[in-house]
Amino acid sequence: MLLGFEHVGMTVSDMDRAIAFYCDLLGLRLVLRKSADRGELAFLDTGSGMLEVFAPSAALVDRFRDVPLHEAGLRHLTFAFSDMDEIVARLGAAGFPTVEGPRPARNSTLLKQLAFVRDPDGILVELVERGEGR
Repeated sequence: MLLGFEHVGMTVSDMDRAIAFYCDLLGLRLVLRKSADRGELAFLDTGSGMLEVFAPSAALVDRFRDVPLHEAGLRHLTFAFSDMDEIVARLGAAGFPTVEGPRPARNSTLLKQLAFVRDPDGILVELVERGEGR
């Protein structure tokens, strides 16, 4: 029996910078940070699943490459917020302007509005306000 979504893993170039973005700005909670084989590992809790973050110790990490629509792969991470204006303003003040939006969501049965921003490694992050009843 499925219990729920557990986590998604990602690689970052700098653990401190990733934690500052995802925890200090977006509001995730650092629950574990430790040395790991060939790098450092952290788990960041969203309240409904986790983000596993790995920072290699020796390797130079290339900037994120958007997955073309004709290739399989993960294209973005999405986080829900109660106040789109507040999170967009907070990110902009920290030097992370939106790359799209905020705008009304096309899938209005699930989402009210959305915006996209890039994290310090260029990973596309979607910010959403949920639709009524969600």
